[in-house]
Amino acid sequence: MEKQVAIKPEKLEVFRNMLIQKINELLSEAGKTVSQMTDGKENFPDPTDRASLEADRNFELRIRDRERKLILKMQEAIKRIDDGIFGICEVCGGPISEKRLMARPVTTLCIDCKTKQEKLEKLKGE
Repeated sequence: MEKQVAIKPEKLEVFRNMLIQKINELLSEAGKTVSQMTDGKENFPDPTDRASLEADRNFELRIRDRERKLILKMQEAIKRIDDGIFGICEVCGGPISEKRLMARPVTTLCIDCKTKQEKLEKLKGE
């Protein structure tokens, strides 16, 4: 198990800025999607073209919904930074490695607890 001291304040700011930047990018993309869907330029009399447009819109909306959920997780991660518990596993209370946090800053589990969770889910699914 990897030992880690508390994350330094300057590193926490790196994580905070990274999360805020990603949230802003996702919100910008969502805004573009809304404006594209409401500009009213698409008027396809052909049913096949109209169905294709609707399928594309549904796909886009599913992506935006996943991004909305990710934004919520990012906001929760920022709150954990504010509360001083960012980088602490919610199961075992141990540290989450900075390498893992860089790859997935919204994580709340150390790699060991996540691995155990995935094994249990796999066993339940079989």
